[in-house]
Amino acid sequence: MKKIGIFYGSETGTTEKIARRVASLLGVADKDIHNVEDTRPSAVGDYDILVFGTSTWGSGSMEEDWYDFLAGVEALDLEDKEVALFGCGDETMEDTFCSGVGEIHDRLKETGAKFIAPYDTIGYTFEHSKAKPDDALEAVGLLLDEVNHPELTETRLRGWTALVADAAK
Repeated sequence: MKKIGIFYGSETGTTEKIARRVASLLGVADKDIHNVEDTRPSAVGDYDILVFGTSTWGSGSMEEDWYDFLAGVEALDLEDKEVALFGCGDETMEDTFCSGVGEIHDRLKETGAKFIAPYDTIGYTFEHSKAKPDDALEAVGLLLDEVNHPELTETRLRGWTALVADAAK
C-alpha cells in the first residue's frame, strides 16, 4: 500500500474540513494531514501519493499559503510521486471556478509528478476554470462548491477518494 500525505491551504476552514473528510475516507492518520502554512516542502518526500487541496480566491488564485510551499516543492524531483488535487470554490465565480486547483496543477507539471484522479464537474455550471481545460472532459482533480451545492459534496468525495484509494493499492 502506498503512503498518502494530505496537504492543504485553507483561509476560512472549508478546505481544511474537506481535507479531513478526505483523510477519513482514505484512512489517512492525522499526522499525515499537513497545513501548508506551517509545513516544509521537503515533507512531501515521506509520501508516495500527495493529495493537495486549495481554495480559490480573487481572480482565480490558489490560497496564499500555497505560494511559498509550492516554490519549494517545484524545486524537488517528484518523478516517483503521484499527485491528486482537490479544491473548493464558488461556481458563481463562473470564469475562475476552482482555478486554484489548476494553478497547482500547472506549477507541478515540470516536476515529473504523475497526476491521478481527474474528476467530472457534473452538477456545476461555470464558464471557465484553470482546473478544467476547455477541451477536457474532466477537471484535473475534484472540484467542490460548499457554498452553492453542499448536497453534491459527499457523493463527489466518495467517488474521487475511491480513485485515489485504487491508485494507493
